Amino acid sequence: MNDETRTWADVRRRVTELGARPAGGDVFGAHGHGWELADPLTEAQLTDLETQLGVRLPEQYRSFLREVGAGGAGPAYGVFPVRRVDGRWRWEGDGADLADLTLLSHPFPERGPDPDAVAALLAERPDEEEYEDLDAFDEEYEAWEERWYEGPLFAPERTAGAIPICHLGCAQREWLVVTGVHRGTVWSDPRADDADLEPLRMTFADWYLGWLERAEAAEAA
Repeated sequence: MNDETRTWADVRRRVTELGARPAGGDVFGAHGHGWELADPLTEAQLTDLETQLGVRLPEQYRSFLREVGAGGAGPAYGVFPVRRVDGRWRWEGDGADLADLTLLSHPFPERGPDPDAVAALLAERPDEEEYEDLDAFDEEYEAWEERWYEGPLFAPERTAGAIPICHLGCAQREWLVVTGVHRGTVWSDPRADDADLEPLRMTFADWYLGWLERAEAAEAA
């Protein structure tokens, strides 16, 4: 038995038991994933997935897909499931399509965009209180918003080498880095609040098992 298999020992059972308990529905996000886990992927399916992506997935996440499930119950509203649809693998969920799978073999950036450039663009955002003509404000804001979403925070290269793995609501998501020096770590994505991605400073196993332990402790309280 390898280290990754030991990491996930009994996890599927623990998740199922939590979902069957009365307080399971009180865990944040439980109504989204319903404590259900997709079937695990086989080694052949994992190989097919990685062949399509052109990368090998981080070992902890890879073993999770093989030993626990291909997605489902997990932090926030659950781990985005990976499925094969029309002969192609893809992740599904609110924002799962933000990943450019053609860029997974490119390293996730070691650093984010220049914060001064981001701040300068934010400083140009029109303020509704400064406009008497709301139609003019709407026009100016739409023009600025187009530049904002084409800016450095949202460029495809910002999330190259990473996949979104869950959402927290309000356009907040978390990503797993697949390629580069940060490989195997989970990052928070608060770009909906005008902030850059930031590391949670934990691996996938820390992220998932920490959630499971907190959920068990809350149910026992």
